[in-house]
Amino acid sequence: MAVNVRPLGDRVLVKPLEASETKKGGIIIPDTAKEKPQEGEVIALGTGKRDDEGKLIAFTVKAGDKVLMPKYGGTEIKIEDEAYLIMREEDILGIIG
Repeated sequence: MAVNVRPLGDRVLVKPLEASETKKGGIIIPDTAKEKPQEGEVIALGTGKRDDEGKLIAFTVKAGDKVLMPKYGGTEIKIEDEAYLIMREEDILGIIG
């Protein structure tokens, strides 16, 4: 599915990956008790950040990367009943894999 949102500047559009509903012991966790996901997939990138001399700084992440993000970072938006986060690239903690 194509998303019709393109972030601006050094912002990144991330789709949070849902945690599994069952833990190792077989306990099912209800939606109200789940923690916010800390992993996500990069969907789209902004235009990029510029340094003091006006040169464009390249993104470290690319579309399709699985990333580790802070629990309460970014701005949550909904597109066609799907939750996404828009956050600055510097707020991403790391690339998984």
